[in-house]
Order: sequence, then structure tokens, then C-alpha cells
Amino acid sequence: MKICVYAISKNEEKFVKRWYESMKEADEIYVLDTGSTDNTVDELKKLGVNVKKEIISPWRFDVARNKSLELVSLDADVCICTDLDEVFVKGWRKEIEKYWTKDTTDARYNYNWSFDDFNNPKVNFYIEKMHNRKDFTWTHPVHEVLAFKGTNKHSITIDSITLNHYPDHQKSRSSYLPLLELSVKEDKEDDRNMHYLGREYMFYSRWDDAIKTLKRHLNLKSATWKDERAASMRFIARSYKAKKDFKNAKYWYKKAIKEAPYLRDAYVERALLAYEEDNYKSIIKYCLQALRIKEHQKVYINETFSWDNTIYDLLSIAYYYQKNYLLALYFVEIALKMKPDDQRLINNKLLIEQKIKD
Repeated sequence: MKICVYAISKNEEKFVKRWYESMKEADEIYVLDTGSTDNTVDELKKLGVNVKKEIISPWRFDVARNKSLELVSLDADVCICTDLDEVFVKGWRKEIEKYWTKDTTDARYNYNWSFDDFNNPKVNFYIEKMHNRKDFTWTHPVHEVLAFKGTNKHSITIDSITLNHYPDHQKSRSSYLPLLELSVKEDKEDDRNMHYLGREYMFYSRWDDAIKTLKRHLNLKSATWKDERAASMRFIARSYKAKKDFKNAKYWYKKAIKEAPYLRDAYVERALLAYEEDNYKSIIKYCLQALRIKEHQKVYINETFSWDNTIYDLLSIAYYYQKNYLLALYFVEIALKMKPDDQRLINNKLLIEQKIKD
């Protein structure tokens, strides 16, 4: 079996060695460099990576990905697209060899998108960037995806493969918004990028644009994935909350809960809104509802605050103001186990303990 890794790069010098050590289980490694001004290209070549330099203008991620895929040998059995800020857990090749068959067209595997201060995964979901050589092409200017162009698609899941993401937080994502606007302009019926565009407007605090675009997403016939629909509803609610329109925010959080009652996120965001209103009964109501959900869905939609110490922190505060100091202590201790160096939580615990003594 011939396995090839391919990637695009630009000013990734500090990641080159770590990335290569992770990817060297492949038979061949290819990189399309799109304009590095540091030593990325030289460092890659020193390690034996096949490198080509080309400026993509106007810039599009799908064009760059496709050009990097073109570098891969036509006789490759498995192609894996990665970025230089990503690292495979060792032994990934053996797992491909174990599960990949002559009929397999593509595979999904575990992706840890972010980590906490103790290097525990915060956001984990499946990623689908492993495929055969001939049946796929990249589409969309940004948030690009692999489109199947063959027949008889046969996808598999390899849970024993994990790719970790350690991003460069100093890198600008300023190109994302115009590229998302372009993507939606090119395909007004694409629900995925309509959702992403609305979310991007929210990131830029363009609340009215976010609300309008996310409502457009919800009205698309193709927008049927409940997890993503619920996320759009949450983002609409979050935008209304930022505008201090709490009535509409509550309305959309309610819709998000109804759309995907098996996800914690809308319950927790609704509790956070209740916290802003000093509504402690509502905080307790929505946090306890969130805690009934035990399964963490492996999708990118999930929010980190739904699975960290936020729920327990909120419950501790709410029970404190309800003068139920024993439950306040119980929940702050759980929150502290998850974040033991948080001075505010330490102070809260001391305050609660003093109340119990009094």
C-alpha cells in the first residue's frame, strides 16, 4: 500500500520538524508552498520533503489544496491532507493498513482541534481528509471540503487514528470573511458556508448581518443537520444578547434547545444569559438540564464551555445566592477539580465555607 501525505504551507518554519516527524510514516510527503518568506521551504527540503513553490492569486484554499494534491503520485493508494500545525499520534500507518481495503474511497478519524492547559482535548470531532487518489477534489474558497466525483463511495471510520491540532494563534484569519462572502456568492444554496458566514459576522460583532445570514441558513432546504441548525439558532440568540435584546435571545435559545435537545450548548448559553439577569432559579434549571446529557457528540459544533467547569461554576454561584451553601460548596469543589489554579474559584470556596461556619 502506497500512502502519501500532502499539505500547503506559508511561513511555517517553526512547525516543520515536528510535522515531518509525525508524517514520516508515509511513503511520500508533498508540500505546496504558497509564498513563504522564512526558511520553511529550505527546512522541508532538508528533510526530504517534495516541495513546489507557487503563488495562488487570487487566494483560494480549494485551489491551493487541489494544486497540492496534483503533486501526489497517481499510483498512491491513500492520500492524507494535513496542515503543518497538525501532528498524528504515532502508529497511524498501521491502522490504515489494518482497515483500508481496495473498495475504500475515504476515511474519517479523530481530530483534537484544541487542548486545555493540561494538554487534555477540549474540542474533539471526526475529520475527513483521507481519501483515494482519483475520486476527490477540493471545493469552496475557504472552509474547503473534499467533494466526491467518483461512483460507489465507500467511507470508513478509523477510531484508532488521532490527529492533533496545535495552531499558531498569531496567524491572521482576516481573509476568511471575504472568502466566505465569495463562497456564498458562488453558491447561495450551500448551507454549510452560509452558516459559516453568519458565524463569521458574529465573530466580527456585526450582529445584524449575523442574524440575517443565519436566518437565511435556517431557511435553506438543504439545511437539515439539526446540530448545525441549533448552532445557527444559538448564534442568532447570542447576537441578540449582544444587542441587549434579551427577549429575542431567549426565544432563539428556546428554539435551539428544541432543535437539538441532546446537545448541552443551548442549555448552557441560556444559563449564561440567566446569569446576566441574576436569575438564579433559571441558572439552576438550565444547568441541571445540561448535566443530564452525558454523551459528548463528536462534531465541531460543540462549545468548550459545555464540557469544562462552567456548568459547575454557575451552579455554585446560583446556589450560593439561593443560600443553599452546601450545594454551592459541592459544585464549586467540582469546578475546582477541573481548574485547580483558578483564584476566583478558590476565593469562592473560602467564602462559601465561611457562610457554612456562620
